[in-house]
Amino acid sequence: MNSYLEFEKPIAQLEARIAELRSAAEGDDVDISNELKRLEQKCTDLVASTYASLTPWQKTQVARHPARPHFRDFVNHAFEDFVPLGGDRNYGEDEAIIGGFAKLKGRRVMLIGHEKGHDTESRLKHNFGMGKPEGYRKAIRLMEMAGRFGLPVVTLVDTSGAFPGVEAEERGQAEAIARATEACLALPVPMVATIVGEGGSGGAVALASAERVLMFQHAVYSVISPEGCASILWRTAEKAPDAADAMKITAQDLKRLGVIDRIVTEPVGGAHRDPEAACARLAETISDELDKLVKVPTAELQKLREDRFLQLAG
Repeated sequence: MNSYLEFEKPIAQLEARIAELRSAAEGDDVDISNELKRLEQKCTDLVASTYASLTPWQKTQVARHPARPHFRDFVNHAFEDFVPLGGDRNYGEDEAIIGGFAKLKGRRVMLIGHEKGHDTESRLKHNFGMGKPEGYRKAIRLMEMAGRFGLPVVTLVDTSGAFPGVEAEERGQAEAIARATEACLALPVPMVATIVGEGGSGGAVALASAERVLMFQHAVYSVISPEGCASILWRTAEKAPDAADAMKITAQDLKRLGVIDRIVTEPVGGAHRDPEAACARLAETISDELDKLVKVPTAELQKLREDRFLQLAG
């Protein structure tokens, strides 16, 4: 059963009409195949035109779509032989950030990313992708392991932000995020980060401080959510669409500003309409980037990361 966003109502109505016609045609002697083809083409064109002109706020909604592929989907459809590694060897395990050994197009990598979950049970288990200090410390441990073994690091970022709870602050959330960012910058191996859904605040930067940062076509990346920004500036979250416009959070804006390096095209209608195709495209793009980066000396990789952030700060 499809989950439609607010701006997709015309698409929903047309797809419902197509479904009704198909149901009515079963066992009926009247041939309506031509009418079905006409409506299906109309629907295809409507999806394409709608997604070709999304506003930043609409892209935010797409990035949060419940059916959008998450970490486990990428593991199943883009990577092979995933071996999860848990725990930070200090406090415990964090299910919001998952990592381990994996293969991408035959190349062994260290894969780390946020997992939001798909239903109520899994979302609670993974804390809606909001990492805690132990999650970021686990990521540091895995990055250091990758450095020792000479494995490229691939990260998949999809979080509204790090967990803001009292217990996370008590265990040193800010310090853990800072250390994770530092670990990214100091890596002696190639690192490719991809914003696959939401990239929110320091919780995203801690896994995205790479020399190559990719972003899905309808993903968003920002220091704060549009609702949070609107609440600060206008004292109401209802101004979120205006905040999204002003914040330049889309892949297209961020590519133009030099914050990211490459946009990964999604299937027509968003990654949630064809998760397997989206995973395949991402695998091809990351593999292409790693082919180039494995030839770059360690010192140059680290300088590329340093220069990126100095340029953004300047």
